[in-house]
Amino acid sequence: MTALTLSTSSAATVRADAVVVGVAKGAKGVVVAPGAEAVDKAFGGKLAAVLETLGASGAEGEVTKLPAADGLKAPVVLAVGLGEAPGKDDAYDNEALRRAAGSAARALTGSKKAGFALPVEDAEAAAAVSEGALLGAYSYIAHRGNGNGQNAKGAKKNDAKSAPLAEVALLGTKPRDKEFKAAAERSQALAAEINRARDLINMPPNDLDPKAFAAEAQAAAKEFGLKVEVLDEKALKKGGYGGLLGVGQGAATPPRLVRIAHTHAKATKTLALVGKGITYDSGGISLKPAGHNETMKCDMSGAAAVFAAVVTAARLGLEVNVTGWLALAENMPSGSATRPGDVLTMYSGKTVEVLNTDAEGRLVLADALTRASEETPDAIVDVATLTGAMVLALGNRTFGIMANDDAFRTSVHEIAEEVGEQSWPMPMPSELRKGMDSPVADIANMGERMGGGLVAGLFLKEFIGEGITWAHLDIAGPAFHEGAPWGYTPKGGTGSAVRTLVRLAERTAAGDLG
Repeated sequence: MTALTLSTSSAATVRADAVVVGVAKGAKGVVVAPGAEAVDKAFGGKLAAVLETLGASGAEGEVTKLPAADGLKAPVVLAVGLGEAPGKDDAYDNEALRRAAGSAARALTGSKKAGFALPVEDAEAAAAVSEGALLGAYSYIAHRGNGNGQNAKGAKKNDAKSAPLAEVALLGTKPRDKEFKAAAERSQALAAEINRARDLINMPPNDLDPKAFAAEAQAAAKEFGLKVEVLDEKALKKGGYGGLLGVGQGAATPPRLVRIAHTHAKATKTLALVGKGITYDSGGISLKPAGHNETMKCDMSGAAAVFAAVVTAARLGLEVNVTGWLALAENMPSGSATRPGDVLTMYSGKTVEVLNTDAEGRLVLADALTRASEETPDAIVDVATLTGAMVLALGNRTFGIMANDDAFRTSVHEIAEEVGEQSWPMPMPSELRKGMDSPVADIANMGERMGGGLVAGLFLKEFIGEGITWAHLDIAGPAFHEGAPWGYTPKGGTGSAVRTLVRLAERTAAGDLG
């Protein structure tokens, strides 16, 4: 994990491999952002002009490196674009700062230390820069060579040039200020757990099956003082968890249901988080077509997000009870696999006709949602890479939000936008429910093809306890990034929804959600 320090040093005096400054697009060209005054002075007040000569425009995420001028201790200046410059009396947007810091950290791969002289006028801005830098510095290297930087012959495979930026020094901050210290500590805990989620998502499915995922939860629970309970296949069968068992019965590794909980003695509210944890999704008997299997290790991203959020709540000592439910299974085709046409009896007692075994996420979530409802939490939020339909609707960077309470849906959406996660509130049209009517069971796991993401939400709603506020986050788009890295978003697992869940827990602890 990249180290983070708060520093009173200026951009001119910091001893580092590079100093990072911000530039933006002004009305008449490139403008230098606050924090870079000392660097601009070293360039005789012509830093913007020099950067324009090198082709810089100040566009978001644009990175320009140049040798430092006399008077600077760092040998390299890295200018990163912040996008459009704000008005005279306005501050830079926190998400713009977060993305810029991430771009800079990625560009400084192989460096030991960098001083970040981006605009940090308050603790919130400092938190944004810290988060962006720590998330941007992420790299998954566990399976390169033998996992510790050595290949089979002992030669270094991951040398210093490919190692993540080792230390971020946040310049112009107040190390002794309570708000700045708290912001830094929160950023470190949050980034560490988002990166934990990313590691799990990126882990190959032959290393992360339901049993191994449960072991990861047990190890974290021991480290951070969490309560954990793992239901194995015997306990699931005894308890009647037909959804989990039905999805997992075709795999060599049986399913698990993990309950992991952070409790606080002063807590008055309880938040239940439920995550879809399909550690590999082949589609089952309804096998996915060629070209759709290669990234299906990411189908446990919802469970990874829930897991990370619970651990973060514990690390931050939030005064709220946060219970995570990880619904873990592999969806594989075999002679013992569930077939289209089979009827499963769920933990709730409802029967489900399985029309498509590739609509498995809703089946494992249904059991977990029913079990979570039994504890009567104040709210339940489930997170899942649930439907391709949601990706078609909202693209690869935005997750959908559905809920049985409009005010709660609005709150979750506002929280997501506040922390920099793109989301959009989605409806739950009652007329789509009829499409899931089954002639042989209480409900089918498929309905109308059009509006498939909404149909999935309506299915899940059937398994929420009466009177419990609930929201569903379909993160199928942003959970796994297949393109080139951008901002603080890496290629592969992203840790989508963790920031939203953590801020939701903080708001609940503060009593801001009623």
